[in-house]
Amino acid sequence: MQQGWGRQVVAWSLVAMAGSVGAQPAARETEAVLYRPARLFLGAEDSVRTGWVLLTRGDRIAAVGPAASVPSPNGARVVDLPDHTLLPGLIEGHAHFFLHPYNETAWNDQVLKEPLSLRTARAVNHLAATLRAGVTTARDLGTEGAGDADAGLKRAVQEGIIPGPRLLIAGRALIATGSYAPRRVDHAFVPPQGAAEADGVEGVTREVRRQIGEGADVIKVYADYRWGPAGEAQPTFSEDELRAMAQTAASSGRPLIAHAATAEGMLRAVRAGVRTIEHGDGGTAEVWALMRERGVALCPTLAATESTSRYRGWQKGVNPVAFAVLRKQLMLREARAAGVAICFGGDVGVYPHGENALELELLVEYGMRPAEALFAATAGNARYLGLPDRGALEVGRLADLVAVRGDPTREIARMREVGLVVLGGRVVVR
Repeated sequence: MQQGWGRQVVAWSLVAMAGSVGAQPAARETEAVLYRPARLFLGAEDSVRTGWVLLTRGDRIAAVGPAASVPSPNGARVVDLPDHTLLPGLIEGHAHFFLHPYNETAWNDQVLKEPLSLRTARAVNHLAATLRAGVTTARDLGTEGAGDADAGLKRAVQEGIIPGPRLLIAGRALIATGSYAPRRVDHAFVPPQGAAEADGVEGVTREVRRQIGEGADVIKVYADYRWGPAGEAQPTFSEDELRAMAQTAASSGRPLIAHAATAEGMLRAVRAGVRTIEHGDGGTAEVWALMRERGVALCPTLAATESTSRYRGWQKGVNPVAFAVLRKQLMLREARAAGVAICFGGDVGVYPHGENALELELLVEYGMRPAEALFAATAGNARYLGLPDRGALEVGRLADLVAVRGDPTREIARMREVGLVVLGGRVVVR
């Protein structure tokens, strides 16, 4: 990479400082850094600016604008980024840090056979890889059998024990009894489950409160799953149960979000008051209209579908388009045409952590302009996930930044060429 930049995590320090990973120091309130990139992507669609600079002071953006209008304060550190685009740090909307790719180890085996200590060690590496990919905030949507261990990961990042993005965590997630996996009928014993079972209005209310008490930032529910008579996806919870979850979560200031891949599961979840729908494969015109009316965003998880199709033997560009992939392409086209807001969230963990740019590439391949996809990954996700303090290069927002070589608004694959990551005003990857 230009100027010999590597992709290692440095010591939570400024560019000129060296050392091993250690405690994350708070950016000094008076510390100023002036970034001079070839171009800036502010976070709004088609918001590329050339000849602009950005000034951070402490952990916030202090100024942004044409170079002539943003003077460098005395003592400010200057970071030149020739031939690079500076963007808001990416916000990953759907990750599972306790999972690793299914072509390495099947999901069931990860849940049943990998001890929590091993899964946690993997998760630490996954967080570092995610940060190196330019992701400065990530929503972890369920530990998949690892209990409430995501709360410890989040604290370790906050305390600077391990490197990683800012985390929003969902804890264990909620499932209806008997609906999830590992499936009971496949075992001679009652296997541990990948999420927390709860039933009835009273039961789901109690479990939502328990998860909040364990540190969950969002509540995730599996509104449908593959538990039909022939193994097909069917709704799991009643609308009353889903509404009780949403109301309980909302009373604590937290959103409810739903895994949903059937039209009926999506309709029940949207009517109940969820913030986002994850996957959405079976969406219909009725579903999309209701989502737009209620302001519910869609996290399409395109990369997970392409990846699992490849694991089953599909070769992109060689074989005809896999049915699951074709369905995703049509789903995204229909949802966008109906005016549904699209989140950036690939279900990373199904595929390798650090490959977050794959979802951006597929959003573009399936019809978005690069700038639209980048909006979804920055200012869009900040809006849909309720994070008004990040996602755009605006004065007062968190100084969470990523610099990539070239212009990703023209070539989205440039998002893989990360040269610099800044978290709260501190360079953490270079």
